[in-house]
Amino acid sequence: MPTLRLAAVAAFALLTPLAGAFAATPAASGLRPNDATLDAALDAAIAEVMPDLTAWRRDLHQHPELGNHETRTAAKVAAHLRALDLDVREGLGVTGVAAVLKGAKPGPRIALRADMDALPVTEATGLPFASTVRTTYRGQDVGVMHACGHDAHVALLMAAAEVLVGMKDELAGEVMFVFQPAEEGPPEPGQIVGAKAMIDDGLFADWTPDAIYGLHVWAALPAGTVGYRSGPTMAAVDEWNLVITGRQTHGARPWDGVDPVTIAAQVQLAMQTIVSRQTDIVRSPVVLSTGQVQAGVRFNIIPDEARMAGTLRTFDDGVRADVIARLERTAKSIAESAGARAELSVNLNAPLTANAAERAERGGAALRAALGEDKVVEMPLLTIGEDFSQFSRVAPTFYWFVGSTGPGIDPRRAPMNHSPQFLFDESALEPGLRSLLAVALDALRALPAAAPSAAR
Repeated sequence: MPTLRLAAVAAFALLTPLAGAFAATPAASGLRPNDATLDAALDAAIAEVMPDLTAWRRDLHQHPELGNHETRTAAKVAAHLRALDLDVREGLGVTGVAAVLKGAKPGPRIALRADMDALPVTEATGLPFASTVRTTYRGQDVGVMHACGHDAHVALLMAAAEVLVGMKDELAGEVMFVFQPAEEGPPEPGQIVGAKAMIDDGLFADWTPDAIYGLHVWAALPAGTVGYRSGPTMAAVDEWNLVITGRQTHGARPWDGVDPVTIAAQVQLAMQTIVSRQTDIVRSPVVLSTGQVQAGVRFNIIPDEARMAGTLRTFDDGVRADVIARLERTAKSIAESAGARAELSVNLNAPLTANAAERAERGGAALRAALGEDKVVEMPLLTIGEDFSQFSRVAPTFYWFVGSTGPGIDPRRAPMNHSPQFLFDESALEPGLRSLLAVALDALRALPAAAPSAAR
């Protein structure tokens, strides 16, 4: 491990005589049992990696890449993991990267995940390392920005890997570091990408985790705090696409054709009643939004086709199916009444994200022990979504949020994730790293030992 910091390695050599302190600590001990020596060792390792953590985050922020195009990011991650003497797998789910750290002692297997992709957003933060990258996305020239903080996620997991490798000789268990592409969705509608693509590509084919963990920076929380909830956390996210086919004609003679633009407008208005009048949103929240309407190429030609696309957010599988059925029926009925045809397609890339109760209880206790009771809050239900939920098909999961809005800014009014003004405050990096290490180390100590692994 030529690049691994000797100071971190030496610090963690102190862990052996402290094994009893871990065992005697309550379940809520997390990263900080009542042992000053252990605290000091961890503090030293974290302090040692912080300059690189900050530099990695800034570099990634300045060089963002859209989903399935994270080639530079993936190469940077892979090089770092190899420098830590880990066996690295690349090209999972197109550009995904993974590596397994085997501790010196038998124990559970856990996976830690970070998403790598950026968004088609033109940055307006004014940062000295702001992105100036532009590319083509779904046929449009767009700016590219880490407007959701995935640059921080990648840097945090790179730092966590370095710290945990430094404690390899004292670790009981195995840790897989998963760097995932395309969390923000597919480059083209209907594609299977991101977490599911990595799983389908054999991510866990010969290594089954006992639990999987992930975090996300969040503008609505102040830096230094974290948040989580047990059970349903983030909505299932459907991308829907509607094609309305009419008959093209001259704009001066609309009666000679079938106008799909007018039909699209009627569908847009009618679909509002699906949520407001047809769905019991008291029982289960629903959001149904249109994000795109496209039709025509010239002002005086009624086109033969109009396209609409949007998102559906739900927290219940039955409600989801009902809303989709109502949307399809509404669109088809309106189109047919005008002599047109409507075809709906729906792609569920991110099912409901829910924290397993046991994982949430232990993870929350670890967070409180590491950061303090007053730094951990309960999150509300969020209508955003995350394909981290795909990992819950494999093992119990725990997902939490790291506050990212700096001092002097009201988090309630800060530009949200996905905004061109989204501003991640770097004071969130240290508590973010502490939270990731706290949850990981607590899981390795608390979960039952796994069967022998054939991991590469």
